[in-house]
Amino acid sequence: MPTRRAVLLGGAGVVTAGLAGVGYGVEQGVLPGRPWLQDHLGLNGADGVIPDIEPGQVIEDSFVSQARGGVGVGWSLILPPGPPTTALPVVVALHWLGADHETLTGPQLGLDRFLAQHVADGGTPFAIAAPDGGRGYWHPHDGDDAGAMVTDELLPILAERGFSTASASFMGWSMGGYGALRLAGLRGDSTPAVLATSPALWEDAADASTDGFDDEGEYDRYSIFRSQDQLSGIPVRVDIGTGDPFYPDVKKYVAGLAATASPYVSTFQPGGHTPGFWRRMLPVQLSWLGANVG
Repeated sequence: MPTRRAVLLGGAGVVTAGLAGVGYGVEQGVLPGRPWLQDHLGLNGADGVIPDIEPGQVIEDSFVSQARGGVGVGWSLILPPGPPTTALPVVVALHWLGADHETLTGPQLGLDRFLAQHVADGGTPFAIAAPDGGRGYWHPHDGDDAGAMVTDELLPILAERGFSTASASFMGWSMGGYGALRLAGLRGDSTPAVLATSPALWEDAADASTDGFDDEGEYDRYSIFRSQDQLSGIPVRVDIGTGDPFYPDVKKYVAGLAATASPYVSTFQPGGHTPGFWRRMLPVQLSWLGANVG
C-alpha cells in the first residue's frame, strides 16, 4: 500500500514531551510521524471482524482487456444470498495497490460475507463487480488504462448478461478509493453513489506515488484533488482513519466537497491504512450504499 515518499518521525522534542503530550498531538493530527505513533500507541481502534455467515454466490470470470494492453483481466461478481437476479443494482469495487479481485472476498476483507450480513440485517441487496486493475491507479499509465477497462469493457460485459449498468455506482479502498472518485466524476450524475475508503490522494504532486504516476505532470493530468465539482449531485461518502498517512490531504479534499452540490458524508475516526479498519467500516458503508443505490 502506498505511503508518502518521506515521513518525519520527529526528534528529541517528541521524547521530552511525555506520553500525554504525544497522545494529544497524535489525536489532533498535528504531530510529525503521527501515523507511526498512533499505531504504536494503540490509538487506531479495534479491527473489524468478518461476519460468520454463509455468503451469496460469487461468479468468477475473465476477459482480454484491450484497454489494459491486451492482458487477461480476472473479475468476480459478488451476489447477495437468494435467487440470482439481474434486477440488482450494480456497484463496481476497485481494489487497493497490490490486491486483486480475489483479495476482496478473501480473509483480508471478506466483502462477500459483509454483503450477506448487510442483506440479513434488512439492507437493500445489490451486486458487487470487482475487476483486476493492476497497479496503475485506475487511470492511463504506461499503456494500461484500468479505468477505461471498467467503463468500456467490464460494464458492457455485465450489460450483456442482463444487468443495468447505465447507473453503476463505485466503491474502492486506497488506490481504488481514488479510482472510484475519479470514475464517478467522469460518468457524472448517472452515478447513484460513490464510496471511497482511505483514498490515496495527495495535494502536492511531488508526494504522489511513483507506482501509479511517473512524474508530477502525470499526477496533475489525472489528479482529482481540485475536481470535486465533477461529483456535483452524486451522493459521496469518504471514510478515513486519523492514523492514515493520507488523512491530512483527504480532509482537505473533503472540505472541497462543501462547495459542490454533492450530498456527502465523511468520517474521520481512529484507524490506520489497514484492512482491519476497512472491515470495521464496511457494515455502515454497505448500509449507506444500499440506501443510495436502491
